[in-house]
Amino acid sequence: MIEFQNASYAHNKGYGLNNLNMSIDEGEFTFLIGPTGSGKTTLMRLIYFDIIPDSGIVKINGFSSPGITQKKIAMARQSIGMVFQDYKLLKDRNLFDNVALPLHVLGFKSSEIPDRVDEALDLVGLEGKEGHYPYELSGGEQQRASLARAIIKEPDVLLADEPTGNLDPVSSFELVRLLETIHETGTTILMASHNYNLIKGRGRQILELKNGQLRIR
Repeated sequence: MIEFQNASYAHNKGYGLNNLNMSIDEGEFTFLIGPTGSGKTTLMRLIYFDIIPDSGIVKINGFSSPGITQKKIAMARQSIGMVFQDYKLLKDRNLFDNVALPLHVLGFKSSEIPDRVDEALDLVGLEGKEGHYPYELSGGEQQRASLARAIIKEPDVLLADEPTGNLDPVSSFELVRLLETIHETGTTILMASHNYNLIKGRGRQILELKNGQLRIR
């Protein structure tokens, strides 16, 4: 589902990823750990084709980085859900409209959208809050809203980039449990975190990123 072959990417500031090799099979739940600045977000952006490696190959769900076009990037992203640490919710739209946005982008019929939004909000425990705006939600609720928006298109792959970074310990634990519930539906999940204590002992593969290199923890 996800494969890196000798992939490297260098930022102007000098850090990045160096000759990275890894693979994540379909249906796996994998944790990616590493200190701030270790390259976790860069790795996520490479998977999302937000950036392209300077050398080497990144493959995701049948798409490959060499020579990839903007049209193919758009097609690849249809099967990838992305959850950000800073939520990226639109402040001028209520919860319903925020969660429904990917369906409008993908051209879903208007008649199909309400049921899909209701299902996604119910799964993340936000039923009944469709009319709330982001500023009316707690940090944990905003993160769950971001998760609902990511899963509403039923992606094959879900990327979660430090999704618990702004949450208290209880909300962090609840979010990881929620991701595990989504994983049970068959979704391949990669979650980045700098909090090893949160993810250890869960029986999942843990990859550690340090100085641009990966190792299995």
